[in-house]
Amino acid sequence: MSDCYLPRLGGIEVQVADLVRMQREAGHDVSVATATRGEPLPGVHRIVARMPFDLPVHPFGVGHLTRRLASVRPDVVHVHAGAVSPFAWMGARAAVRAGVPCVVTVHSMWDPVTRGLYRLLRLVFGWQRWRLVATTVSNAAAVPIRDVAGPGLRVRVVHNGLDLSGWAPPPGPPVRRGGAHPEVHPEVHIVAVGRLAPRKHPVRLLKLLQAARARVPAEIPMRATIVGEGPARGRMGRFLAQHGMTGWVSLPGRHTREQIAKVLESADVFVAPAPRESFGIAALEARAAGLPVVARAQSGVADFVKDGTEGLLGRTPGDLARAVARLCSDPGLRESIAAHNRATPPAAGSWPAVIEGFDQAYAQARSVSRPRERRGRSRRDTKGEVREPPL
Repeated sequence: MSDCYLPRLGGIEVQVADLVRMQREAGHDVSVATATRGEPLPGVHRIVARMPFDLPVHPFGVGHLTRRLASVRPDVVHVHAGAVSPFAWMGARAAVRAGVPCVVTVHSMWDPVTRGLYRLLRLVFGWQRWRLVATTVSNAAAVPIRDVAGPGLRVRVVHNGLDLSGWAPPPGPPVRRGGAHPEVHPEVHIVAVGRLAPRKHPVRLLKLLQAARARVPAEIPMRATIVGEGPARGRMGRFLAQHGMTGWVSLPGRHTREQIAKVLESADVFVAPAPRESFGIAALEARAAGLPVVARAQSGVADFVKDGTEGLLGRTPGDLARAVARLCSDPGLRESIAAHNRATPPAAGSWPAVIEGFDQAYAQARSVSRPRERRGRSRRDTKGEVREPPL
């Protein structure tokens, strides 16, 4: 169950669609319930209502989903939630009502406001006592959930999945862009990929690049490519024009996966500056492509990037600017990290590990629901008929 699903394109939508595909290939029988409008897709049940701006919300979602669960009788419900996902949490509530084991995956990092909201919901609904099994996508994202839920709810970490082979660099050493003249400094290409939304701090990324450029010797040419689309694009364009950065920083817009892979082939450094990046699938793609990654130490990227090994980590924008400048100015460091990344698969993100992690979560969810079942309690469906406890 997920608020958002295809044809919407976003981090959760794409990740859930990929998970569905990989689980079906692994032999699972998977169906999807979503509040997102769209064309019919095999195994996708759309529970939609007329809402402003086509918001993926249904005012009577709990009832619809409870009846759906009573009809299909799944072994387990897997709910995918962002920071605030009304339909997804309606799915969790419906699973509790129907007595179906439930796993909830939180894909976002809970900020202070979100933590306050879930504390309030905990007081009102007592969701921490719903016998849920919680997973999230990184150790950093798990910390605020554990803080809010308390010791009674175990939070497992199951990373996002990625077909790592699709991002692996071509065999052999990377092509040097210095030509046959060692005295000529090769251009250093910096890349960032992500939605250009205010919560991602895209203008702060531009200030970071500006600060890095000021630290790098003038004889070392630099260029930056920021791939993505979003509401902050106009503001970013104005910042670039006002600060004379349009000659070396480009905003090419949204790219396909194939186009992003081509950009990464020509890149030297990848930057993931968002402090509340719950996982960082774009950073994992860059890491799998062999690039040194510069990211926040307090973000989910730290699960697969160690400082000085797969890239450089920092806690502030100033730290990241210094890290980018260091990699641009020190080709030896840049090339040693790239060589390690090209030779060593990432520590997270392989689909077999993701499938196994969720299988374990499903088994745990089914086991924690058994005490209620052993007591032999029957339950009533939405028509008032008594049903036997699930097997």
